[in-house]
Amino acid sequence: MMFFNKLVSTFFYVGFLPKLPGTFGTLAGAILYFFINSVYYPTHTIMFVITIAIIIVSVVTSHYSIEIFDSEDPLCVVIDEVAGIFVAMLFIPFSITNLVIAFFLFRLFDVWKPLFVRTLERLPGGLGITMDDVGAGLISNLLIQIMIY
Repeated sequence: MMFFNKLVSTFFYVGFLPKLPGTFGTLAGAILYFFINSVYYPTHTIMFVITIAIIIVSVVTSHYSIEIFDSEDPLCVVIDEVAGIFVAMLFIPFSITNLVIAFFLFRLFDVWKPLFVRTLERLPGGLGITMDDVGAGLISNLLIQIMIY
């Protein structure tokens, strides 16, 4: 079970890259998002379900990773960044341009942690690890929605 948790929480070991694991985790999540949309052409409803599933998996695996990696917020855990980029693109029309904008806005807000995002980080366990990225994704999503419409 520990192997599976490490595999998922580090998003197939992307989190072990030596520099900028959060950025590479976000990039890996964006590539997954691109692949899903380019190959399967899912509806917004399907993407919503996938996003919720990734958030749940992130909360659970991040929670167990605290003990595995002996850290309250292990840097190698990047499944939360994957959840965040999926939230940033939720209900946004799929295009490379929108995905690139979402990537940069999400990284900005994930690092900066404005408004309520820092508060979400203080939630206990895997919830705190994941929800600050969900919050950064929500802010990114809102700004993209405003830009588009």
